[in-house]
Amino acid sequence: MANVLSALMPVFLVIALGAVLKRVLLQEDTHWVALERLSYYVLFPALLVVNIARADLGGVAVLEVCVALLGAIALMSAGLWLARPALCRALRLDGPGFTSVFQGAVRWNTYVGLAVAGGLAGPAGLAVAAVGLAVMIPALNTLSVITLARHGHNAAPGLRRIGLQVVRNPFIWSCAAGAAINAFHLPVPPVIVTFGDILGRASLALGLLVVGAGLRLGDLRRPRAATWVASVLKLAVLPALAVAIGVWWRLAGVDLLIVAVAAAVPSAPNGYVLARQMGGDAPLLAEMLTVQTLAAAVTMPLVIAAIEIIQKHI
Repeated sequence: MANVLSALMPVFLVIALGAVLKRVLLQEDTHWVALERLSYYVLFPALLVVNIARADLGGVAVLEVCVALLGAIALMSAGLWLARPALCRALRLDGPGFTSVFQGAVRWNTYVGLAVAGGLAGPAGLAVAAVGLAVMIPALNTLSVITLARHGHNAAPGLRRIGLQVVRNPFIWSCAAGAAINAFHLPVPPVIVTFGDILGRASLALGLLVVGAGLRLGDLRRPRAATWVASVLKLAVLPALAVAIGVWWRLAGVDLLIVAVAAAVPSAPNGYVLARQMGGDAPLLAEMLTVQTLAAAVTMPLVIAAIEIIQKHI
């Protein structure tokens, strides 16, 4: 547990620093919007390309990791879509509100995931996390775009509109570029690799600071029922699904640990950007992100401790 806390605490300290900076030094929202856009369109895509491109996947059970993560996402997504009418009635949600529950329950905070994976398992953990990046980011962004296109304020269902939103997403083509470089051993000049690595390192710290700055602590006074439902689904049910599928497929060691970490992190702040762009309920999603980020400081150590127990019995 001491190792778990030592890996998690720096991550949450950077998030806390972002919250402090927002209230003390960089109080204007425009500052953080600019940093968010810089991270979204430049720094984070560089992080994705570099980490996926140079990941050593020789010791990773790639197929099993992909099945565990994508299987959990598929089950959660299908369950939410099927339960949408009942959820909307029970939680008094409109279409945009449902899109926030969907994003809050299935997306993952890559910044936290990478930081914790590296802190817990070093290069081996980052290699497994790179597999998660390559498969989860395109899948989650595509599912989120489809859900928002169908149920957001600006809903105008159609394959062309959905396709355009997917193609324009910088995370998807970044994952595709990194995967192509890794799979086909495409030559990349060292200066370009170093350039991308510098940008990627900046992305991790800046991304965590932006997460902290986006926390709305005032929302904690009376979170809505939808926030609690999405948070339980994301922080407890999704990791349980991923771990169960992973154990079924005989995952163990670092592979199973990082699958659990990837599933147990809070939802992604980038979902808030997507909600604003496509007519989702952005304020509701911001409330979910705040609750999940703070709750994850408690739930993630519990999930990781549970993995250690499971590992002893398989």
